[in-house]
Amino acid sequence: MERPGRYEEFRYLGDKRIQVVYDLDGATDAEVINSLANSPWGQTFGPDSLAEARNRGYRFWPI
Repeated sequence: MERPGRYEEFRYLGDKRIQVVYDLDGATDAEVINSLANSPWGQTFGPDSLAEARNRGYRFWPI
């Protein structure tokens, strides 16, 4: 799956509403990722790592 334009530099994209993080490199459900990317609920992390997402309270959600 191609990364959304706004998030093309990031691998991990979080959903602020439910505190989950998606791996954009492994995502297969484009509809979920695109709807999140086009909403105000998308969250990126610095550094862009799963460890940083977990540090902020997000849990990994494979799609």
